[in-house]
Amino acid sequence: MTKSLIRFTLVLAWAGLPGALGAEPFTATEMMRLKRLADPRISPDGSQVVFVQAGVDLEANRTSSDLWLVPVGGGEPRRITSHPASEVRPRWSPDGRRIAFVSARDGAPQVHVLDLTGGEARRVTSLAGGAETVSWVDDERLLVGAEVFPACGADDACNAERLETLERPPTARAYDHLPVRHWDTWDDGRRRHLFVVSLRGGGASDLTPGPEDIPPLTVGGPDSFAVSPDGQEVCFSRKDARAEAWTTNGDVWVVPSTGGQPRRVTDAPGNDDGCQYSPDGRLLAWRTQERAGYESDRWQLVVMDRATGARRNLTPEFDRQVDSFVFSPDSRTVYLTAEDRGRARVFAVSVGGGPVTAVLEGGSFGDLSVAPDGKTIVGTQAAFTHPAEIVRFGPDGRDLRRLTRVNDAVLAPFALRPGEGATYSGAGGQPVQAWIVKPPDFDPTRRYPLVVLIHGGPQGAWSDAWSYRWNPQVYAGAGYVVFMPNPRGSIGWGQAFTDAIRGDWGGRVYEDILKGTDYAEALPWVEKGRTVAAGASYGGYMVDWIVGHTDRFRALVTHSGVFDLVSMYGSTEELFFPEWDLEGTYWTNPEMYARWNPRAFVEDFATPTLILHGARDYRVPLEQGLALFTALQRQGVPSRLVVFPDENHWILKPANSVRWYSEVLGWFDRWSTKR
Repeated sequence: MTKSLIRFTLVLAWAGLPGALGAEPFTATEMMRLKRLADPRISPDGSQVVFVQAGVDLEANRTSSDLWLVPVGGGEPRRITSHPASEVRPRWSPDGRRIAFVSARDGAPQVHVLDLTGGEARRVTSLAGGAETVSWVDDERLLVGAEVFPACGADDACNAERLETLERPPTARAYDHLPVRHWDTWDDGRRRHLFVVSLRGGGASDLTPGPEDIPPLTVGGPDSFAVSPDGQEVCFSRKDARAEAWTTNGDVWVVPSTGGQPRRVTDAPGNDDGCQYSPDGRLLAWRTQERAGYESDRWQLVVMDRATGARRNLTPEFDRQVDSFVFSPDSRTVYLTAEDRGRARVFAVSVGGGPVTAVLEGGSFGDLSVAPDGKTIVGTQAAFTHPAEIVRFGPDGRDLRRLTRVNDAVLAPFALRPGEGATYSGAGGQPVQAWIVKPPDFDPTRRYPLVVLIHGGPQGAWSDAWSYRWNPQVYAGAGYVVFMPNPRGSIGWGQAFTDAIRGDWGGRVYEDILKGTDYAEALPWVEKGRTVAAGASYGGYMVDWIVGHTDRFRALVTHSGVFDLVSMYGSTEELFFPEWDLEGTYWTNPEMYARWNPRAFVEDFATPTLILHGARDYRVPLEQGLALFTALQRQGVPSRLVVFPDENHWILKPANSVRWYSEVLGWFDRWSTKR
């Protein structure tokens, strides 16, 4: 992206908008100056934390990351890798002298090991398709995740030959079963397997041969595999490959790290995922869901005595989703994170059972790691006002301290305002929470245009956290009051509230959003009549629904929105999602698909609408956006289509992200400034 184009996008984004008069305006381009911190891991002796720090190069339109160390007791972070290629997934060796990581510095991503006593990192894998993940089995062996052809397994020459064959003409793809593609790639026949690699050489050993993906295909969530403390066993999650497209039911399996026949240890009808061993090796824990086919069912935490097989659900009365968890060093306590009323908080529970107790709140926490003495927990903390920074705190939540402040200087000129929580009465009088973010120069005597942001999922939430894809501060910096409701379907207010959207996609949740808009427009510093709205994925579906049901918004923006439920079912890759939320297929429950289909209300379209879509989006395929644009154009409704050829369901490349924000704000400016 050239400097002149960057300047152009800034002018487009800010022209005519009531921006900040005192503080500097926070723009998408300024956001790209921030460092992105993730994956902190405390050393075996508890003295240091290794983490990933990524930076953006707008000119090159890329993000690259390096590994850094920071003392647990405080001090200046120190970079330990500096290659132009990204370095990710740092993992300490059990003896604490080395760090394994994945890097594409030699072409395809491979595992490298850095000796902290000195010297350069050395590559320890040469897998034909590259490596994705790494963990330590013991001081001499690594557990590596990689994609291979099942018929080849660990035979690297076989994998290399098949990869070369894929690139030769003819390039037709042929399939005999689903799924044929996932997220942003077509299925090329490879599957994720776990391998044991010796640092002394001798090749890789395939622990999980067969047609299944291990871990199963997913985006986000905790690791789906772990190594026992003695290095003798590996646990992992696996789905039945034949039903992968329409089932959520994965199970936890275990296998000796030297190889052998895997043994299944779970049998819940829903999904079992995120297995971990207790530090003393006595327990195996995992997250579990009770209901089959429902990817947003409540995640509960189960522990199993490995000697007896006895199991205990640690969270039967905890009406929240267990996002991630980690054992205390004495194996008596589990610390977990869970979405709770718009924040990701830290909780604790005894492995013997009992109440789940709150440990820490304030923004959103994640990536927990506990020091060997049990006196310090390290993790990340983010909020609406800042991206993730590395923090430490005690097991009781006290003595919260930042270990990094890498973004403070960049953010200081912008005077970003924190999110303010609000509660209003939604459909049927149900209390609904929302966040409000005001412009940095907010003056209560002025009146501001309102932007309503609608989250996706639909089983998701707007949390007091930082987002690069949907950042409320960019809209607030442009002079808008930002309103972010958490309507029916949102996570963090109990499972019944989350479940309430099933079979009711355009019903109570639509009313929740409109009643929230009523609430926000009644605020004395909001100028009613200049309200705009935007959403993505299910949020995009809701925008598509809104355009056919009300003309109260000046302008709308839909990103990767679902427009036609029938064609969406036939082209998405995760069939379990519509089959649960819409209570069947379009031929077993046609009334449901017809009732909530935005396509059925094209004749009522009137609101100016911007459509954005990634051409490599296979979750909500591009044809959904194309069909909506065609309908709007044929109805004579002002509309604009922006397609990103190299993006998937998310807009991730830095220059594309800047362009995305400029298109959205430019569209809102065009219509919200009209009197």
